[in-house]
Amino acid sequence: MATDTKSIETLTQIVTLEILSALAEENIKKTSLNGEYCKVECVDDLCVTTCFNEIGQVINAGADRITSIFGSIPDDLSTARYIDHTLLKPEATRDQVTQLCKEAHQYKFASVCVNPTNVRLCAQLLNDSPVKVCSVIGFPLGASVPETKAFETEQALKDGAMEIDMVINIGALKNRDLDLVARDILAVVKPVHAAGAILKVIIETALLTDEEKQIACLLAKEAGADFVKTSTGFSTAGATVEDVALMRHTVGPLMGVKAAGGVRSKEDLDKMVRAGATRVGASAGVRIVQASSEQSKTAAPVQQKGY
Repeated sequence: MATDTKSIETLTQIVTLEILSALAEENIKKTSLNGEYCKVECVDDLCVTTCFNEIGQVINAGADRITSIFGSIPDDLSTARYIDHTLLKPEATRDQVTQLCKEAHQYKFASVCVNPTNVRLCAQLLNDSPVKVCSVIGFPLGASVPETKAFETEQALKDGAMEIDMVINIGALKNRDLDLVARDILAVVKPVHAAGAILKVIIETALLTDEEKQIACLLAKEAGADFVKTSTGFSTAGATVEDVALMRHTVGPLMGVKAAGGVRSKEDLDKMVRAGATRVGASAGVRIVQASSEQSKTAAPVQQKGY
């Protein structure tokens, strides 16, 4: 899939400015005192604010744009609505996928997350359910070319997926080939949004430095993705509270953050949500929801003292 070169260049320039913002001291004040000044430049719905010190050096920069509401906190704050009920093991059978869909329908999870080969079955089983079908693209390594990811995405959407979790080109990010990473994300953003679906971008935090995590999040945000996601669950480690908090701080309050990999209990989920996650990927979704239900049942009512 061809990608507009000018769009790629603009995207990487914006991300460079945002990286400066992320690395700047948070207590720098954007005022005209001591020779400091700021300027705002806007193109379409995207505005970049850049602040300089008295000798013209950039001291802070950031971009603001109208963003999707897909990543906002669900209206239904029950535990199940945070969860993508997940089965991505290569040995997953038809019976296991069917059971996954039954559980998702019963507990009203946000989605089922499955490999592309199982999308059509899940779409059929969940046809009359509010539960969405989510599929993974470039999974789990992210090393496919953008054109391959675009083709995979189009097929998954055709088969009934309404949410897509793609893995970025991790090697390209570590090489600082931001043009390739941007092209990679944009190749998937376009068909996903054309279909009215949601895109989550997996950055595989376990393989990145904090700076690389921020760059990846900013690239995903400026490319128009709806979520950033911590992990595939197939690398050296999964989600951590620290990474979720960093990702939330980087993308701001309106974009979705999905924690995945190693979320096995209600306590794990609660920690991720407190850190800023608006969605959680888990294969232990049923256990988590049952634990939440038990906590609700056993919570003692507050007794009012009578006098």
